[in-house]
Amino acid sequence: MQIKYAVHPEDVKSYDTERLRKEFHTGGLMQEDAVKMIYTHYDRFIYGGICPVNKSLSLPTYNALKSDYFLERRELGVINTGGKGTVTVDGESFELDNLEMLYVGKGKKEVTFASADAGNPAKYYLNSTPAHKEYPTVKGAKSDANVVDLGSKTTSNERTIFQFIHEDGIQSCQLVMGYTELAEGSIWNTFPPHTHDRRMEVYFYFDVPEDHIVVHFMGQPQHTRHIAMHNEDAVISPPWSIHAGAGTAAYKFVWGMGGENKAFTDMDGVALKDVL
Repeated sequence: MQIKYAVHPEDVKSYDTERLRKEFHTGGLMQEDAVKMIYTHYDRFIYGGICPVNKSLSLPTYNALKSDYFLERRELGVINTGGKGTVTVDGESFELDNLEMLYVGKGKKEVTFASADAGNPAKYYLNSTPAHKEYPTVKGAKSDANVVDLGSKTTSNERTIFQFIHEDGIQSCQLVMGYTELAEGSIWNTFPPHTHDRRMEVYFYFDVPEDHIVVHFMGQPQHTRHIAMHNEDAVISPPWSIHAGAGTAAYKFVWGMGGENKAFTDMDGVALKDVL
């Protein structure tokens, strides 16, 4: 498990492209028959990818966690961005189709991941935050999500937000998670931008067509930076940073948050005239 440390926004002003990507970017999360996990010291958030093709894969624990099993003091959110698969939690199986999700509460010891078809494997994107209370394991179908339509064609940011884990949806200790789908012809997500000083966030970009990119914007509103994102790349957004992106084609992204609250609307808007 890779460790990424928290950094001061004043330091980020001096980062070149290589350093910026080292501290905030993770490429190629979905590797065949592999588990790839990243631990960030921003709210001790863990994100990663599991792609079982020829065999089932188990959620491991890591020495850095100093726990007997991964979810001893943590909770987990899983969204399947690939083909059909099954997640088994302490012997109970949950079938997940494309864009379905699963919340797994603190205290569950054995979590395994499998694909229904090796030719079209499941691709499980994971978010995990520390947890102080046990909540039940809950599957979320696409029809279970709270759907919010935002933006417009005239501003090139028409999009649909699917909220799964949040204060009025699937319950958790602090994890908030869902995904956003861009409409054809729209490129901007989360625009106009905002920050939320009480929570950090991670974006996972997927269904980005081959030979296309999403340019992710981050940094303090008056000191913005950009990172080029390819398909199945993830990027950390610190509490002090904006988080927005513009793609060269329509795409989707999973957003996951951890921090002080579960209020999706807790954000501090930034006027476009103040973005530099």
